Amino acid sequence: MSSHPSPTARAKAGALAASAAALLSLGLSAPAPAAAADTAPDRGEAAHATAAVLDLDGTGRAPVIHGADTAYDTASIVKVDILAALLLKAQDAGRQLTTQERGRAEPMIMRSDNAAANALWREIGRSSGLAAANRRLGLTSTTGGPGAKWGLTRTTASDQIRLLRAVFDGGRTADAGSTALNAGSRAYIRALMSRVVPEQTWGVSALCGPGSQRALKNGWLQRNTSGRWDVNSVGQVTVKGHRYLVAVLSNGSASMTDGIALVERTARTAMV
Repeated sequence: MSSHPSPTARAKAGALAASAAALLSLGLSAPAPAAAADTAPDRGEAAHATAAVLDLDGTGRAPVIHGADTAYDTASIVKVDILAALLLKAQDAGRQLTTQERGRAEPMIMRSDNAAANALWREIGRSSGLAAANRRLGLTSTTGGPGAKWGLTRTTASDQIRLLRAVFDGGRTADAGSTALNAGSRAYIRALMSRVVPEQTWGVSALCGPGSQRALKNGWLQRNTSGRWDVNSVGQVTVKGHRYLVAVLSNGSASMTDGIALVERTARTAMV
């Protein structure tokens, strides 16, 4: 398999870079967790990636892991977890999300809006609120970022499959006795992940053929100290009639284009 970025990956990365440059020229924030990158430590120069895959229509209930299932920084994929925590909070109160909450949740997932994520991160109680939600969702290896830095949340590929199961697999979690997302909450997250803006539909969606269903959330941030990139992609894809949950986490890429290519190449290899 070629190690060069695909034309699709280059085009999508170029569109994101152009969008970021335009926003920065106006003094606005780019749609990536730049605030998290300001103090992010450099965790090595070589690019690494880990994939986890679960066939929802198969007989197994444990994901297949490709690579070392170590922790990576989430960047913006944590926004799915933030939304799940918000929905659990609303469920506990016996209510639906407010208009304001929806007005933040929807751009946070569909456009990866950081200002919306900042507000909802505070609303769920930052890392402690995320931890409380994750205990109910069955996540065991995810640690919220320090202070306001939600993009520096640490997670593993297998934990991301646990989160995806809580959304796409009938609300099932690793802990059968846990209190998880109800049907309405799951449907809401799935709907938003299915409506991500076109320029952010790279990553696990590369596994899908024309017309195939996909729901995903991607994350990307550039290291302030090294200039290298963390690029991640999680979601549900349909391949040859089977529904798969896929999580690919990576770090150390020399550019965002390289990171996208690494994520997509790793995802394809994991499906062989």
